[in-house]
Amino acid sequence: MSELLLFTSESVSEGHPDKLADQISDSILDELLRQDPQARVAIETLLTRGLAVIAGEVSTRGYVEIADVVRERINEVGYTDTQLGFDGNTTGVLVAIQKQSVDIAVGVDAGAKGDKDQGAGDQGMMFGFACDETESLMPLPITIAHALMARYTAVRKSNPALGLRPDAKSQVTVGYDPTSGQPKSIDTVVLSAQHAPALNRADVEKIVQERVIGPVLAEYDKFIQSDIVFHINPTGIFTIGGPQADTGVTGRKIIVDTYGGYARHGGGAFSGKDPSKVDRSAAYAARFIAKQVVAAGLAKKVEIQLAYAIGVSAPVSVFVETFGTHTIAPSEISKRIRQNFDLSPRGIIAELDLLKPQYVQTAKNGHFGHPEFAWEKTNKAALLS
Repeated sequence: MSELLLFTSESVSEGHPDKLADQISDSILDELLRQDPQARVAIETLLTRGLAVIAGEVSTRGYVEIADVVRERINEVGYTDTQLGFDGNTTGVLVAIQKQSVDIAVGVDAGAKGDKDQGAGDQGMMFGFACDETESLMPLPITIAHALMARYTAVRKSNPALGLRPDAKSQVTVGYDPTSGQPKSIDTVVLSAQHAPALNRADVEKIVQERVIGPVLAEYDKFIQSDIVFHINPTGIFTIGGPQADTGVTGRKIIVDTYGGYARHGGGAFSGKDPSKVDRSAAYAARFIAKQVVAAGLAKKVEIQLAYAIGVSAPVSVFVETFGTHTIAPSEISKRIRQNFDLSPRGIIAELDLLKPQYVQTAKNGHFGHPEFAWEKTNKAALLS
């Protein structure tokens, strides 16, 4: 057999400073949408030791006590102990929020050129991806990396006496067959876990192997075909973590949020943005459509690119890349997509039910691959057949 090609993806826990910043931004968004589904929101969060800075643009008929939302989210994640150097009870909150630009609002609300349809909130391109490597139609490396972080958080929260703390990272390397392009085996697993000072490296390694890595890899045992290389807390000690150790900023984990580097990314972050921003809503729509293409059997692997102009409702382009796995011509797939899906911001919002509060959950373990979100359904695959 030919030598396998190795591909790696990473994930981070909900206690990672950048992910915590994402969750705070999305918690504020959720609270604003709960009061006013038509709110226009673009919130950025910066976290450092003892301080959270919330900035951005908001236009809404509702009211949210920002500081309360921030502190509640920090505490919920697990930063409740002053010994961690960062906790929700003592964190100062600085708010610098202004009203959304009226120039942007005109294009979004009425559409460019007076077409009276909701226009895109900005220009840009967004990518969606799906493949047949997993049941969720996600790439295998990022799927396992997310599963490790979800398991880590569950173990930490249900067993606080273990001494695991909120900040953690995982990384998974998978070997792919160079001929078929299919995943064959898990090659390397890296997991770094913040821990109490009383634990040594051997303690952490035992806990993580037995309670986190073992149970997760058991679900992917068909990919365990040789000895796996494990690196658990490779620096030996990880007691200082979270915003005490590293500044957190909204939108700095966009590859973790999407496909782990397996597919292209348009560059726009998701968290803190209401669905009038196509950076978010069109990326969800592109994922939704990609899943329909694979579920319909039109390709084993597909990447969808959508592109928009600010204030214009219809996408300026719909591009389909199947990496040679298509069963019909990509141009025909693109044609069927345009014929069967309303890709205007208003159409996407309606199809995927994007005005309801739900976004804080997207800021944990990736925005894709989780069945609770509408963009993960494959209920429209028959439209493309």
